[in-house]
Amino acid sequence: MRHTRISGLAPSRSAPPTGEAGALLPRRDLAVAWSLVVVIAALAWVLTIGQAREMGVEPGTMGMALPLFLVLWVTMMAAMMLPSMAPVAITWARGIGRQSSGWTRAARTTGFAGGYLLAWTAFGLLAYAALAVTGGLVDDHPTAGRWIGFTAFLLAGLYQLGPLKNVCLRHCRSPMGQLMRYAGFRPPARDLRVGAHHGAYCVGCCTGLMVVLIPLGVMNIAAMAGLAVVIFVEKLWPRGPLLGRVVGVAFLVLAVLALFQDWLLPGLSASVPSMGRM
Repeated sequence: MRHTRISGLAPSRSAPPTGEAGALLPRRDLAVAWSLVVVIAALAWVLTIGQAREMGVEPGTMGMALPLFLVLWVTMMAAMMLPSMAPVAITWARGIGRQSSGWTRAARTTGFAGGYLLAWTAFGLLAYAALAVTGGLVDDHPTAGRWIGFTAFLLAGLYQLGPLKNVCLRHCRSPMGQLMRYAGFRPPARDLRVGAHHGAYCVGCCTGLMVVLIPLGVMNIAAMAGLAVVIFVEKLWPRGPLLGRVVGVAFLVLAVLALFQDWLLPGLSASVPSMGRM
């Protein structure tokens, strides 16, 4: 396979993630790109909050069939992940080249975003299975909720402190090396594959954070907002890896407390009222 250099994708692997997009895009294009991300993310949050108010925080899949769950899951991921993914998508769009029309760049950037969300859709299948199993356990054995919560927080904390998290976070914080790897790939579906590849690393980076939605509730808006902030800061703040480790230790503490404090487990208690009734 012949590799060719795409204009705008510098070979540096050490450029800070917060400056990559800004250094490669004119100010007007950068402002437009970020404005579009903000609008899409805000719309996704509005849809997610509206659905959460109707459904409330309950154990398991809350009676949703898999197709409906995946639609809601992708909307949630768009709300939570787009702000932290935007610098990479914008950098890739700039790498397409100035010679391309605005519509071409928009279409290819859409392909990148589609591949990214495709990776999270695949993870949503695993999330649905995990929620179905834990929800069934809580229905059959209500006291199992504490042990499920303990296990979920424990696994999340260990993952946050583990090597796979570190590898994936390193990629998400400085993805230029991977973008250069794909720069010479030819169609079909090149942009979709690039987005899916980056999305897979993002899934690996955020798996531990997603696991805590089992005890906290998959439709817990406060939990989603908190995790979205952690994800954004982890990827874009210079000390993001340190925050990731601090969060991991906090999850380990919550694992112990979950055995004694039921209020930490709203997603494993059928008695929690919905947001619309609170």
